[in-house]
Amino acid sequence: MRELDVIISKYQELKSEDIRCILATVVHVEGSSYRRAGARMLVDEYGNITGAISGGCLEGDALRKALFALDRQENKLVTYDTSDEDDAIIGAQLGCNGIIQVLFEPINYTDGNNPCELLRTITEQGVPMAVSVVFNLDKPQQQPGTSLVADENQAVSGQQLPDDLQQALLAKSREVINENAFCFAELTTEEKTHFVFIQIHQPPVKLVLVGAGNDAQILAQQADLLGWKVTVTDGRPTHANKERFIGSCQVIVTKPEKTLENIKIDNRTCFVLMSHNYNYDLSVLKLLLGNPKTPYIGILGPLKKYERMLNELADEGIEVSKEDLEKIHAPVGLEIGAETPAEIGLSILAEIQSVLTNKEARPLKQKTEPIHDAKENQFQKITL
Repeated sequence: MRELDVIISKYQELKSEDIRCILATVVHVEGSSYRRAGARMLVDEYGNITGAISGGCLEGDALRKALFALDRQENKLVTYDTSDEDDAIIGAQLGCNGIIQVLFEPINYTDGNNPCELLRTITEQGVPMAVSVVFNLDKPQQQPGTSLVADENQAVSGQQLPDDLQQALLAKSREVINENAFCFAELTTEEKTHFVFIQIHQPPVKLVLVGAGNDAQILAQQADLLGWKVTVTDGRPTHANKERFIGSCQVIVTKPEKTLENIKIDNRTCFVLMSHNYNYDLSVLKLLLGNPKTPYIGILGPLKKYERMLNELADEGIEVSKEDLEKIHAPVGLEIGAETPAEIGLSILAEIQSVLTNKEARPLKQKTEPIHDAKENQFQKITL
């Protein structure tokens, strides 16, 4: 389950029991940090934490700040400077060298547009959405907090905002969704300046495993840990059944030519053909060719198997387009010396992640520049 899903699940539990809670969100990072802007944690009135805003170095003090803001029932912005090696609050010599802004928002259960309710909207829609968090670096000033969520069609939920501010947030939200990248903005009106973090939330990756063998069982479990939505298809009911696969996994018993009848494909739907049946895999591959949405098709097995598939497709007069050749990964996975089913699963998931994020999957030590581009954290200045 994804971290956000876990937070919302905990929120609903606390709400049903009327236990007060507060949401902490990293709204800006300058320099290095274990977690980036958008990391969240939920703290209840008894000090229980769900989620994380760092690797553990900030949580202790953040818990105290959260309980204080919860008691005061007001939003509060706190700055952590992990580059200060003499900081006794968060510990010396952390090595992160970053300045982290964390916004604390007490949750009002009677407010249908409280931050957790807005985030719940995101988890339920199943489409890319942008969430705008408005804050003020001048800490004594009002901290509006999580204010608005919108999809690409500008369907909106959120707080009542001045019209010029809302229209600006909607315009930037559209850019964030189209570019699949978060942004920071400094929006200035005649009356005041608002600092905004707009985060893109993508729906979970959909992983379709064609084949229900023992290796598919392990891969399904690994993908579930990432919060991906897993579907398993196979023609053998002895293999494709709920006893063999985790509860959240959709299991479909089907002939290969009908594999896609019960699967809705979007641009985050990835396929791995691993039935260990050449003809079954080839039949499903034919169905996937020419589909513009799916970004990834992995084929388990040696290169000779894939070459045989291409030759048979050519003999049938089926031309595989350049676009399809680029999205087909055969043999599937990254070269990490994988031997066991779990290791092979790791290499497959890592390759899918690199494709979806358009990253090269090379060792980070080979990067000569910072892991995260400093320009990403700069505020875009906009006058309304």
